[in-house]
Amino acid sequence: MRLLGLDWGDKAIGVSVSDPLRLTAQGVAVIKRRGIEKDLEELRELCNHFQVERIVLGLPISMDGSRGKQVEKVEGFAALIEERLKIPVTFWDERLTTAAAERTLLKADVARRKRRQVIDKMAAVLILQGYLDRQRLDSS
Repeated sequence: MRLLGLDWGDKAIGVSVSDPLRLTAQGVAVIKRRGIEKDLEELRELCNHFQVERIVLGLPISMDGSRGKQVEKVEGFAALIEERLKIPVTFWDERLTTAAAERTLLKADVARRKRRQVIDKMAAVLILQGYLDRQRLDSS
C-alpha cells in the first residue's frame, strides 16, 4: 500500500505518491480546485488507483510556529477526507516546501510558466519525501 502526499492550496492541490516500498515520492497530479465535492472525487479516484492507505497533508504553520486561518482550512479538509474517503490523514509541517520547490525548479532551469504548472506537485513531493525520510529515521 502506498501513501499520498498533498500540498493543499486555495486554487490547486499538489499530489504525490510513494513507491510501494515507501522509499521515494513522485509527483502525480495537480488538482485544480473546483469545489469540495469535485476535489474529493478526484482525490478518491487517485487514492483508489494507487491503493492509498494514508494521506500525508502539508500543514502551513507560520515560520514563528503560529497557526493561522490557512491551518484551519487544511484541518477542515483533512476532516472531510477522513469522513468521506475513510482514509487516515497525517499532518506534515510544510514550512518552506514551496520555497524549496521553487529553488529546485530554478536550479533545473525550468521556465517560469512551466514552474507555475508544477510547483504544487513538487511541493507535494517534498512534503511526502520528508515524511518518508522521517519514518525511516524513526524506525532505525
